[in-house]
Amino acid sequence: MTRLLSMKRRQFLQASAAAALVGAGPGLLSSRAFAQTALAVGFIYVGPKDDYGYNQAHAEGAAAVKALPGITVVEEENVPETVDVQKTMESMINLDGATLLFPTSFGYFDPHMLAMAAKYPDVQFRHCGGLWQEGKNPANTGSYFGYIFQGQYLNGITAGHATKSKKIGFVAAKPIPQVLQNINAFLLGARSVDPTITCQVIFTGEWSLAVKEAEATNALVDQGADVITCHVDSPKVVVETAAGRGAFVCGYHANQSPLAPEKYLTGAEWAWGNVYSDFVKKAQAGEKPGNFVRGGLKDGFVKMSALGPGVPEVGRKAFEATHAEMMKGGFSVFKGPLKDNKGSTVVTAEKSYAEDAIELESMNYLVEGVVGSTA
Repeated sequence: MTRLLSMKRRQFLQASAAAALVGAGPGLLSSRAFAQTALAVGFIYVGPKDDYGYNQAHAEGAAAVKALPGITVVEEENVPETVDVQKTMESMINLDGATLLFPTSFGYFDPHMLAMAAKYPDVQFRHCGGLWQEGKNPANTGSYFGYIFQGQYLNGITAGHATKSKKIGFVAAKPIPQVLQNINAFLLGARSVDPTITCQVIFTGEWSLAVKEAEATNALVDQGADVITCHVDSPKVVVETAAGRGAFVCGYHANQSPLAPEKYLTGAEWAWGNVYSDFVKKAQAGEKPGNFVRGGLKDGFVKMSALGPGVPEVGRKAFEATHAEMMKGGFSVFKGPLKDNKGSTVVTAEKSYAEDAIELESMNYLVEGVVGSTA
């Protein structure tokens, strides 16, 4: 039904938008003052809102925005990273009056969101994960993201205490910096427990490929991994497949503990409700939302699932101690000396990356102990 309504919106837009804009004149968008109390906000998802993962986490954030006074929320799910997302954005702007848009998927940023931002300079666009650059990208665009690799480091601590084989596994979509951060942090967290632990990674090549995700999970278990995590849009397949094979699992994006209550150790979750509510409140107050917004656990961008029954008491204490340090701020997951899995030094002894280090967003390596390749 959602998809049908989406198509109707796009068909209506294609048939009528040009004529409507010609008749409206230059005052159309400027008449929707961005500082007005009543605000229409658009959220666009690449997959279903109930995917137990990336899209569900953003939809939960949108639900928090819906509860704010004076806000109208417009949502569309299952929108591919093609020109379709441009049509969806135009529909939200011209048919729903949206003046603040959140296109949430990685591939929406360039060229799609940037093209719409140039066409609609009075509308504010904020993208999840895009590398917005001052002077290069339009002033009415920006990006936001959270340092969820902190959560994957904590996942790694529980994995380090749960593994018997000393082999842990990671199912990943694409080797972009945010994914590499998570793989590396997961192993580094485990190696803070036992430096001999290794992590096997398998890249599927896409954000959502259920068959390949199941195949990758089974392959990791076959190779001896007894704790699995992932960075794909919907961890549901990975979690259920791993637990079905008897492996422990660490979640990602949202809470997957109901899928494997006995095997779920913990999970790195987004707390987008805090982030989106802050953006919207600023817009209602007449302030322009920030262009480059980042935060970690202490900033309320990220949270952790409750610890499961598979985490031993010593693991719980280690988890809680490290979590407390992260909540203070300044905890460095990536600190030297650190080598990549090809033997080259990537972080020198005197350097460390705290959670607010921009250098992290250009990470292009896997750390020593990760079995796999970014190629």
